[in-house]
Amino acid sequence: MEAGDAESSRNCLSKELKDECYSEFLNEEFDVKTYTAHAIHHAVIAEHLAKLAQGISQLDKELHCQVVARHEDLLAQATGIESLEGVLEMMQTRIAALQNAVDRIRTKIVDPYNKIVVRTAQLARLQVACDLLRRIIRILYLSKRLQGQLQGGSRELTKAAQSLNELDYLSQGVDLSGIDVIENDLLFISRVRLEVENQAKRILEQGMEIQNPSQVGTALQVFYNLGSLRETIISVVDGYKTSVQESITSALDIKVLTQPANTRGAPGRAVIPIPGNTATFRAALWTNLEKLMDHICAACSQVQHLQKVLTKKRDPVTHVCFIDEIVKDGHPDILYIFWNSITEMLSMELQKTTEASTFLKQALEGEFPKLLRLYNELWKRLQQYSANIQVGPTGSGSGLELDLTTSENDIQDLFTSTKQDYDPEKALKNSLQPYEAAYLSKSLSRLFDPINLVFPQGGYSPPSSDEMDSIIKTIASELNIALVDPGLTVAIAKNVAKTVQLFCVKSEQLLCTQGDASQVIGPLTEGQRRNVAVVNSLYQLQQAVAKVISGLALPLDAEQALTASLESVQTLMGSAVQPLLMSVTDSVEAILITMHQEDFSGPLPAGDKPDMPCSLYMRELQGFVARVMNDYFRPLQCLDFLYDSTEGIAQRAITLFIRHACLLRPLGEGGKMRLAADFAQMELAVAPLCRRVSDLGKAYRLLRSFRPLLFQTSEHIASSQTVGDLIPYSTILHFLFTRAPAELKSPHQRAEWSVARYSQWLDDHPSEKDRLTLIRGALEAYVQTVRTRQGRNFAPVYPIMLQLLQKATSET
Repeated sequence: MEAGDAESSRNCLSKELKDECYSEFLNEEFDVKTYTAHAIHHAVIAEHLAKLAQGISQLDKELHCQVVARHEDLLAQATGIESLEGVLEMMQTRIAALQNAVDRIRTKIVDPYNKIVVRTAQLARLQVACDLLRRIIRILYLSKRLQGQLQGGSRELTKAAQSLNELDYLSQGVDLSGIDVIENDLLFISRVRLEVENQAKRILEQGMEIQNPSQVGTALQVFYNLGSLRETIISVVDGYKTSVQESITSALDIKVLTQPANTRGAPGRAVIPIPGNTATFRAALWTNLEKLMDHICAACSQVQHLQKVLTKKRDPVTHVCFIDEIVKDGHPDILYIFWNSITEMLSMELQKTTEASTFLKQALEGEFPKLLRLYNELWKRLQQYSANIQVGPTGSGSGLELDLTTSENDIQDLFTSTKQDYDPEKALKNSLQPYEAAYLSKSLSRLFDPINLVFPQGGYSPPSSDEMDSIIKTIASELNIALVDPGLTVAIAKNVAKTVQLFCVKSEQLLCTQGDASQVIGPLTEGQRRNVAVVNSLYQLQQAVAKVISGLALPLDAEQALTASLESVQTLMGSAVQPLLMSVTDSVEAILITMHQEDFSGPLPAGDKPDMPCSLYMRELQGFVARVMNDYFRPLQCLDFLYDSTEGIAQRAITLFIRHACLLRPLGEGGKMRLAADFAQMELAVAPLCRRVSDLGKAYRLLRSFRPLLFQTSEHIASSQTVGDLIPYSTILHFLFTRAPAELKSPHQRAEWSVARYSQWLDDHPSEKDRLTLIRGALEAYVQTVRTRQGRNFAPVYPIMLQLLQKATSET
């Protein structure tokens, strides 16, 4: 009950304390003066005092209630506070003891530490003073030694540079200003350093100019000792670059080139330069370019000589190769840098000046071979210098040590051994590409112009002899001019090949391909005359170009390009005469096939020495061949080409003659004699078609070998050594059919073909196997015929033919 009343009273107190008049006292920023002033201002002091008194009374009651409710906890906390005070007193005692111990330790450490700090500072100052004194003493000594070395002149220059290098080392990291004892020496050292550098530069320039490795090596040793080798080399190379750049600019300066030799004119008249195609302008241009190439060659030689000395020179103390100081950290060698800069200068300056002056551009394009010759001569001189350069040893007094042995670590010479990813000659000639392209274009135009003139649009006349001479002279002139460079020669040769191709195209358009081009009955038609003239002009061109090829020392690629173009000429010549050759071949076959219309079955004529004239077809063949050669082929000037073409006709005529001679049936003894005479006359018939009949090769040997077989027995024929080797089995078997009875029909008789059709079949089936198969069929048909009529015996020639057929089949 009492607890409930206390709880309710606390709740009421809580509500009252939350009243607005008490909420201000809960604020963290409560100020008494502000609150009092506010209460006085509102003139309700009594009321505020009453409320405050009431609130204080209520708080006292609340405190009393809290104490009553939690008196056991409060008593326990009071007891804990007493225990905590005891622990704190004990900790304070221990802290005081620790503090005393620390004070005693500090007394033992601080004093020695302070003494050590003082002694350390004193020692450091002593060391600095000693180091400075040692430096001063060494500087005084080296200064005195330097004075003596200067009196030795250039022989002691490297030693003086070494002394200066040591003096620089002594001065590094130390402030020597204000020291009276060495002040004059320091001034002397600065003056001597400048003097040594200037003297070394003079020696280097003189050595580079006369390419004296001793002087160059001495100067390099001085700069190495001075620690400025790399900077000096870069400065020297940059100087050469600047000099070459000025020479290039001056050589291509259009104002200088167009300046007249005599600048004094009449009073009041201005002298106007006239550039372009004038001889003075071009003479001045090529003179300047020649001087420029001389300058570039001299500069490259000097830089190359410098690199050679750097490659061989080693410091006598450290044995470090000087070139390693230049190319370290992946930097390329100085000759590569210099050459790359020169080629870029040439390319950029040529491009800039030719864009600004059309006259200069025309001069360089029009006389490009001369420009290319200058480039080639420059390159050859550089290569020759690279091959001949030798670095000689020097005297012992110069301090120069050169390693003359070649090692694997030596930098390869740029002009004699091309790098894998850099071609110095190509880099040089890259600046010429625009002018080369323009020159090649103009050259092709010069080559095409005479051909286009002699082959006008709609014209039908081939070029005359004078016109051909003009074309050939142009070709020879272009090739002769291009001999200054193998690459240019190859390019011009390709242009010439295009020219030859154009000539062939124009000539082909003139060829007559109509029917009258192949007629062999009447005199030459207009089309045939034109074809002959075209072939003669093609032959003249072919011979002239071949003569040029043999007369000039052309590169292999150029010779191959020209030779390939001549093959097209040869092909066109063959195409031009091919219709006529085919017509002649067909006519020869038509004449030979008429032998079957003559009678060869007669006996021998009476008398001991019968005179056997040649057959009518043979006389006709001889007359036809003679007329064709005289009327159609004799106007051709190309005898070698003519015989190369007509030899095929002769071989074909012999082949057809023997073929049809073997197919003659019946063949009597008188017919054999007349056929033998025809064999002899055949050689005379084909003689006009070739240089010598013996040049016909296998056909000629076949003609000679077959004639004796006409009078031999079948057994001797079958066992002849020429059968199968020179004379085909099918030919001999055809001939043996002539000795068989009519019952043993020839293959074409069995197939009921005409002789002409059978001859065509033999042409279409050149294989011996096919021909023997057809002959076997004829023999088998004969056997079947004999058996059908119940005959007992075969013809005497049949077993021989069968044996020969079996032998031929086994070999094929």
